[in-house]
Amino acid sequence: MGHAIGMVELNSIARGIETCDFMVKAAQVELLRSTTVCPGKYIVIVAGDTGDVKASMAEGKRCGGECIVDTLLIPNVHPQLIPAISMTSQVTEHGAVGVLEFYSIASAIMAADVAAKAANITLIEVRIGYAIGGKGFVTLTGDVGAVRAAVSAAEKGAELLVGTTVIPRPDPKLFEALL
Repeated sequence: MGHAIGMVELNSIARGIETCDFMVKAAQVELLRSTTVCPGKYIVIVAGDTGDVKASMAEGKRCGGECIVDTLLIPNVHPQLIPAISMTSQVTEHGAVGVLEFYSIASAIMAADVAAKAANITLIEVRIGYAIGGKGFVTLTGDVGAVRAAVSAAEKGAELLVGTTVIPRPDPKLFEALL
C-alpha cells in the first residue's frame, strides 16, 4: 500500500475515464477507485508514494481541466484509510459505532484519516458517492471513549458535514449490516 492518497472528482463521465487513464500512466500508483458517483459524476482515487501520487494528480488536473469539481491529496495517510476506501477492512472486535456523514466525498475521506489518527479506533468503511446522492460517510468502531474522540476530532474543521452519531452499544444485527 502507499503512503499518500489522491482523488479527482469530475462532472463528466467520459472525461473522468480519460483522466483515469492519464493518471495511472503518469506514475507508479495503485488505482483504488475509478467509478461513477451520483449525480452523474466520476471519481478517480489513487494511492502510492507521495511523489508518485503528486505526479499522478498533476496529470489528472491537467487532463480533467474544466470538468474538475474537486481534488484531494493526503500525504502520510493512516494505514487503515486505504482498506476502508477499498472496502477490505478487517474488523475483529465489535465496539461502539461512530458515523460521520458529509455532502462531499473529499470531506469524508479527510475525516476518516483524521479520525483514525486521533484515537485507537478501527475504520469500518469510507462509503463514497454511489447510490447516496454524491455524499460520503465514514463508519468506525472501538471503545466508546475512542469512538467519541475520533468523531469529535473529525468534526473539528470538517467541511460540508451533514451530521454525526455515536452508538455506544450497537445491536449485533446492526454491526453485522455495517460489515
